[in-house]
Amino acid sequence: MKAMILAAGLGTRLRPLTDERPKALVEVAGHTLLEITLRRLRQFGVREVIVNVHHFADMVVDYLKKNDNFGMRIEISREEVLLDTGGGLKKASWFLRGDSGGEPFVLHNVDVISNIDLHRMLLFHRENHALATLAVQQRETSRYLLFDEHGGLCGRRAGRDQEPEIVGPYARMQARAFSGVHVISPRLLTMIKEERAFSIIATYLRLAAQGEKISAFAADEYYWRDLGKPENVVQAVRDVEQKVVEV
Repeated sequence: MKAMILAAGLGTRLRPLTDERPKALVEVAGHTLLEITLRRLRQFGVREVIVNVHHFADMVVDYLKKNDNFGMRIEISREEVLLDTGGGLKKASWFLRGDSGGEPFVLHNVDVISNIDLHRMLLFHRENHALATLAVQQRETSRYLLFDEHGGLCGRRAGRDQEPEIVGPYARMQARAFSGVHVISPRLLTMIKEERAFSIIATYLRLAAQGEKISAFAADEYYWRDLGKPENVVQAVRDVEQKVVEV
C-alpha cells in the first residue's frame, strides 16, 4: 500500500517553530511530525511513501537520509512553487498510480496527529466503492464539508452562518470537519482536470457534482489534533505525556 504525505506548506501559523525548519520537522515529545506520520502509516502496512516538500526542502531530504527513510521506500516531490493539496497530489500522481493494480492509497497531512484506524477506513472505502473517503468529525471548524444522508459529499460551507456551496441533492444535510486524512482510489488521479495550484477539495466537489462517490468516514471516536499552531503542539505534548495518544 502506498501513501502521500502533504508536507510542503510554509508553516506560517507555526511560527516561531518554523523560522528555521519546515513544519514536518517540528517535534512532539521528541519525535518530528514527519516521523510520527511515517510510523503510523507503516503500522498500517504502508511501505512506499512520497512526501512533497518546499519550505526548507533540503532539511527534510537530509533528515530522511540520516534516518534511513525509517525502513520505507520514500520518494520526494519537490515543489518550486507551492501547489496546494490538489496540485501537489497531481504532481506526485506518477508514484501513486505506479503498478499498484488499483490499490487505494492514503493521503495524509503532516501537521495532524491522530489514532484514526486506517484499516477500518480502508475497509469502509472498499465496501462503499468510493472514489475517495474522507475522515471527518463533529467539531467546530472554520470550514465545513457537507454530506447527504448517505454520507456522500454534497457541498461545503465556511463557518456555521455562511451560505453553503451545494453540488449535489440531499434530503438531510450534515456538516462535518475534515481531518486531513484521505483514502483514495487511484482512478481519481486520471480525473483531475484542475491545473497549477488548487485544493483537492475543489476536485472532490466537482466530481461529486458529476455523481462520483466521495464518502465520509465518521472518525469521532478517535483522537485527532491539528498541529498548525504552537499552542496545539504544546497541547499534543501534554496529550502524549498523559497517554491520551501515542507517538
